[in-house]
Amino acid sequence: MGIRDCALQTPAFAELKAIYDDRDTVARQWKADGRKVIGKLGCDVPDEMIIAAGMLPVQVYADADKPLDETDKYLEYAFDPMVRAQFERLVDGTYADLIDALAISNSTDVVIRVFLYLRELRRVEPEKAVPPVAFIDWLFSRHRLHQTRDEFVIELFKKQVEEWAGHAVTDEEIRAAGQLCNENRQALREMAQLRHGEEVRISGCEALVIIGAGLFMEKAAHTELVRQVTEAAKRWPVLTGPRVYYTGANQEDTALYEKIEATGLVVVGEDTDWGDRAYDRDFNMTYPVTRALVDRYLLREFSARKSTPAQRTEALDREVNAAGAQGVIFYTNQFDEVATWDMPKQRRSLESRGIRHTTFGRMQWPVGRNEDLDERLAAFAAEMKGGVQ
Repeated sequence: MGIRDCALQTPAFAELKAIYDDRDTVARQWKADGRKVIGKLGCDVPDEMIIAAGMLPVQVYADADKPLDETDKYLEYAFDPMVRAQFERLVDGTYADLIDALAISNSTDVVIRVFLYLRELRRVEPEKAVPPVAFIDWLFSRHRLHQTRDEFVIELFKKQVEEWAGHAVTDEEIRAAGQLCNENRQALREMAQLRHGEEVRISGCEALVIIGAGLFMEKAAHTELVRQVTEAAKRWPVLTGPRVYYTGANQEDTALYEKIEATGLVVVGEDTDWGDRAYDRDFNMTYPVTRALVDRYLLREFSARKSTPAQRTEALDREVNAAGAQGVIFYTNQFDEVATWDMPKQRRSLESRGIRHTTFGRMQWPVGRNEDLDERLAAFAAEMKGGVQ
């Protein structure tokens, strides 16, 4: 299944896929036009603030084909392998001419460590082409006192963004950017209805392309293309395989979903930052702008760092039900252990409701390095097909 001809023959989808495949396209054009590009590491860097300043936010991503010559000089091997590959692009000069600065949010412990390494590299080896770095030190708690502190953190980030941009950023500009991002999220939600609805017309691979391209391009252009794809997809063939929900390590490409869907399963949702979580929760247009930013990024769907195992279990149950999933795939990379804290409780909850699940832990990255993955997925697919009425 994966990406079907009906999608590739849709001009808007083909354009999104071209950007998804060549992720630096838009950033290169912005730089050629003399405009600024800001890299993001972590999933809680406010796009709205960067866009309001007239700059393009782009996600830092890993290159599976790039040797880790520089990374091996500085990082321990006990880092998430995908993060090590992201680090390589930040220190080997790849981003030197592509981004003007880097914003890092403390979304995971490993990203915090990457910030500390980059900060020290800029101090002791200033000749290296490491971009200027800002750190967003969120406090992930839902107490009002902590939210007030996070508003202070966002004000500090605003000052940094203004320094990068070379001019002040007004509340009106932030609010306009918030509306722009809200429209993009709504377009993605409407697309997602064709994954979650009674009839599934968009595969997991196709959804990853549609969502992921938006991490590397202008929001208004992305919104328009998503709307065009959604309209066209209403006429795409219905997918009839057993529905599964994915949770675990971020998937920066479609390789794993291709393997899953090659078995006849259909990935109808995920709680990852390169999937459904990318468009969860809006910028509240009725709030003061700083509060609206904190509300949007602090109170999004529960991630491992922001919540307890009980909250994560409730969130997974809710999302599995909303997606109409009949099974769940848990998947974590080697040295990426945070999500595993929640899995025992999540699995028990799924079992109590008769929802099948399978777990792939300590997996190699990239996906193709796992020799027995195809066989294990095929076995789970056979189990799923045997249980579907």
